[in-house]
Amino acid sequence: MITFLSGGTGTPKLLRGMQELMEDRDFGVVVNTAEDIWLSGNHLSPDLDTVMYLFAGMLDTSRWWGIRGDTFTSHEFLQKLGIDEFIMVGDLDRAVHIARGEMIRGGLSLTEATEGLCRRLGVQAAILPMTDTEVTTMIVTAEASMHFQEYWVKHRGAVDIVGVERRYQTPPEATGNVLSAIEESDAVVIGPSNPVTSISPILECSGVREALRKQFVIAISPFIGDQPISGPAAALMRVSGHEPTSAGTFRMYADFVDLFMQDTRDPVEIDGAVRRDTLMVNRGKSVDLAKSVLEIING
Repeated sequence: MITFLSGGTGTPKLLRGMQELMEDRDFGVVVNTAEDIWLSGNHLSPDLDTVMYLFAGMLDTSRWWGIRGDTFTSHEFLQKLGIDEFIMVGDLDRAVHIARGEMIRGGLSLTEATEGLCRRLGVQAAILPMTDTEVTTMIVTAEASMHFQEYWVKHRGAVDIVGVERRYQTPPEATGNVLSAIEESDAVVIGPSNPVTSISPILECSGVREALRKQFVIAISPFIGDQPISGPAAALMRVSGHEPTSAGTFRMYADFVDLFMQDTRDPVEIDGAVRRDTLMVNRGKSVDLAKSVLEIING
């Protein structure tokens, strides 16, 4: 088994390539849940859903969120009724959010709810929420703080920010399932996901860094020069006190990473790093990068 640490875009693109080379049952995927939000009474877990839909064969890979072919009738009608849903939620997607919300209100943990949803959707990979307690990434501006989803979806990142905060009532602990997946895997792979909002929340769960130090870990940079491959990683790195480059990413993972991978076009030099084409612009490029990762793991 290979375990992946995943956000909602960069790592899922790598997972798509890996699916061509591995059986789904040989995947463990630990997923960021610090972007979860309750919306219109339902529980959204954007990164979990992206990974779950990918392994269910349902993901809309033209957008890397939501269900392929979904409709938006309920979202449009809610707007007519005066409900400001700043996240565009599809009808099938909403059904998943409703089901998960009902499971959680009924007393199930997020891990148990995810297991139930995966079973219903025929997912064979082990999709694991990083923790079962609520953790929220907040974006801090000079005037106020807002949920990451509001910053990135509602405002499309066009907000001057001064910081990033993680909020919780109880310090997050990795679940036993997460720690077992890391400890029992042949290797751990951190794809090119946002280091601040996708990967760091996982690393902040107690027990994760310690488990990673005992494993063979490959991390793939999400930067080429000072530009992220996608998303707001550069701005978030800066306000979090990290250099928005591959070098800054490497330093965030340095205490546990065994092999660091960066793009062939990246002008930043990191001693010992390997170079590959990390721009997964289509399925073929995802497969090529996946092959490179597996060749390293298999020696």
